[in-house]
Formats: sequence, structure tokens, C-alpha cells
Amino acid sequence: MNNNTDLKLAVLIDADNVPYSNIKGMMEEIARYGTPTFKRIYGDWTKPTLSGWKTVLLENAINPVQQYSYTSGKNSSDSALIIDAMDILYTGHADGFCIVSSDSDFTRLAMRLREAGKVVLGIGEQKTPAAFIAACNKFIYIEILPKETKEEKIVVKKVTKKLPEEKKDAFQIPLSLKKLVVKSTNDLTDEDGWVFLSTLGNHIIKKQPSFDPRNYGFKKLVDIIRSIPEIEIEERQSGKNNIAHLYVRVK
Repeated sequence: MNNNTDLKLAVLIDADNVPYSNIKGMMEEIARYGTPTFKRIYGDWTKPTLSGWKTVLLENAINPVQQYSYTSGKNSSDSALIIDAMDILYTGHADGFCIVSSDSDFTRLAMRLREAGKVVLGIGEQKTPAAFIAACNKFIYIEILPKETKEEKIVVKKVTKKLPEEKKDAFQIPLSLKKLVVKSTNDLTDEDGWVFLSTLGNHIIKKQPSFDPRNYGFKKLVDIIRSIPEIEIEERQSGKNNIAHLYVRVK
């Protein structure tokens, strides 16, 4: 999925299936992929379990949509979110959608939006069913996003100090990740064996929508590449301003 901050995104949040403590990190992450044109959150706001959300909606300019639970055990807010998504789709005022939920009920919606040529970004917890993850262009786990609590910031700082970026070795990378990167590199390399790093990143995400270097403790894809001995990196200068481009290949 290409990062394009010019994309107009409809951000639709399922309040029942994501924690409010990550809202700031979520909105910052979404901004990397586009500009939120619609920001709506769905739930039964008469429930005390959603009281935590009410404190963060105003400061993040998110419009709450009230949806009563008509039947016990049924989540009617899911239907309201889906109806709104289709309404927005047909108005043509959004280039893409961000569905914030860990619920597999939105799998068909994500597939339908992609069939219409729209970019679909998913955000949810690691417990999110694989079907919903695969239905999105890219899926981001909430657990890797920063929280507002001071306790979380302290934990992140300690982890960073314990495992600094420059000291990561190949043995710390899961074998499945190494295989994914090496196989994807071989899929795309030209006659000389080289592939543009950005192209490689997009290809990996197509294979595994939940892929994110931060899931493995790295800031960027290039940091993962540098930790895999089987892959080498070459920097090439191009253009009048000698802009640096990174290429990789399997040794």
C-alpha cells in the first residue's frame, strides 16, 4: 500500500471492539496514509462500558453515532457502520476507508470497498481474525501504536534501551520473516538481481497485509534488511539533486 497523504479517507470506528487508549496513536498512524475526511465512531453510548471513549472524542474531532442495541447479544452498531460506509462509497467523497475494529463481521465490507477500487486500511488488535486482515490493503495492529498512558511510555523506553536498533542481529528475526523478505526479493528482482526497496515493501504488504516493521521491533523496512545477512543493499544516486535510492538483492 503506497503512502499518499492526499487520499481522502473515511475513518469508521467500532467502539465496541477497539480500546480508546490508543486513539492518539491511531489518528497519527492514519495521517500517514491520507487525510481523514469523515471521522465517525459507532456504539450504544448509553452503555457505561463506552464511557472512556467519550473523553477523547472531542479532542480528536470524531463524530459519535448513537446506535441502540435493539436485541440482546446483537451488535447493531456494526450494521450502522456498514450502511454509512456504503453511503460514503456512493457519494464518491472518499478515496479510501479506514475500518477500526477487531471484528470479522467487516470482512465482506472491506472486500466490497476494494472491489469498488477504494483503498482499505484496517486497524485492530492482534486477535483480529485472519479473514478480515486479508481483506484489507494493509492492516495495522493496535498493540504497536503508542498509548496515552505514562506507564506505556516507560515500557517503550526501557525496551528501546535494552534492544537498540543498531545492535539487532539476524538471529533475533523470526525465520518466517526472513523467508518472507528473501522470497519477496526473489519475486521482484530484475536481470541483475536488484529491486527498489519501496517496491519490495509494497509487495510484502500485498502478501501479508499486517506486515509492519514495528511488529518486530524495527522502525523501517531497511532496518530489517540490514539485519538479514543473505540480503545486500546498494545506494544509487539519481536526478539533478542526486537523490538517494536504495536497492536490495539476495546475495
